[in-house]
Amino acid sequence: MENGLTHFDQSGNAVMVDVTDKNITHRVAVARGSIAVNAETFAAIKNGTAKKGDVLGVARIAGIMAAKKTSELIPLCHPLALTKCNIDFDLKQDANVVDAICTVKVTGQTGVEMEALTGATVALLTIYDMCKAIDKGMKIKTVYLQRKSGGKSGDFCNPNHNE
Repeated sequence: MENGLTHFDQSGNAVMVDVTDKNITHRVAVARGSIAVNAETFAAIKNGTAKKGDVLGVARIAGIMAAKKTSELIPLCHPLALTKCNIDFDLKQDANVVDAICTVKVTGQTGVEMEALTGATVALLTIYDMCKAIDKGMKIKTVYLQRKSGGKSGDFCNPNHNE
């Protein structure tokens, strides 16, 4: 399309992008997001003392499961056979913030940016869910694509976020 939006046909109808003729390449995407919590909640997460259990362990599994199911959540995403999905956490005690970092890999004809963003977001939502009895004022913020590699468009490193 001349407007550059690939999820619409010439009549303006929503379509799944045809990747049939795209080259199969190794693709990686890393997404990152954060949740700000109060000091009591941060301590419960860090020390593993939340009443619902291991907050980060459950959030890790939830994020991985979500990344694998992205095409079921985002209407025009292709179902992908992910070759790796990892959720890491960076605990910033000075700010009472937990970062979720989702790394996703695939060898295929389309990228994994949406899977990485979905994984990071659901990991953060799970932290919220497991800690809402302590802190209903938690704030999920700044979920973004940190970097990606592979595919026709090549490498990308987000210039606005250099963590």
